[in-house]
Amino acid sequence: MMALIVIGGCASSPALIRTSSISTRSDVFEELSNGGLVPPGYADLRVASSLKTHKPGIYSAKDIHGTSDYKLLLNIDGQAVQLQGSLQEENSGSNGLRDAEAGEGTRYRFNKKLRLKSGTHKVILAIPADDLAVERVVTLAEGSSNSLVLEPVYRQTPGKRRPGFYGKTSYKEGIKGISLILNDEPL
Repeated sequence: MMALIVIGGCASSPALIRTSSISTRSDVFEELSNGGLVPPGYADLRVASSLKTHKPGIYSAKDIHGTSDYKLLLNIDGQAVQLQGSLQEENSGSNGLRDAEAGEGTRYRFNKKLRLKSGTHKVILAIPADDLAVERVVTLAEGSSNSLVLEPVYRQTPGKRRPGFYGKTSYKEGIKGISLILNDEPL
């Protein structure tokens, strides 16, 4: 069975990003191109995310949103790797008034398969461009194939609030937080 523990970090997100972006180890996980059978004593972990940002150059020429420089940072027990996303321009229609990703922007899809020893691990996932990071402790069972999904939490849209429309969010306002889901269970 899988167990998970949530720890509250004392460090701010920029400080956590700074410290976790440097690898202090290189023996924690190996990147996989395909899955295959999980050997005894190990577990597989697929890290994935799909999120949307504004197009490049909207707010400044130095803004990396909407470019290939926008990456995720993953650190497991001191071994760090930056995840490069596949990106595409997207102009999606609205799926109702509460569709946080409706409109013209850039869609990122991140996906990385890893193999690591089964057991308890400290995982840090961050979006450095948005100064966001979360730290969790997870326990992966021997022989298991696991999925860790990063979901963005978008900021609320400004404007006059109307009854029935409270809490409308949009990718255009930026990402204010990160939610992690391990094997369909929120962390």
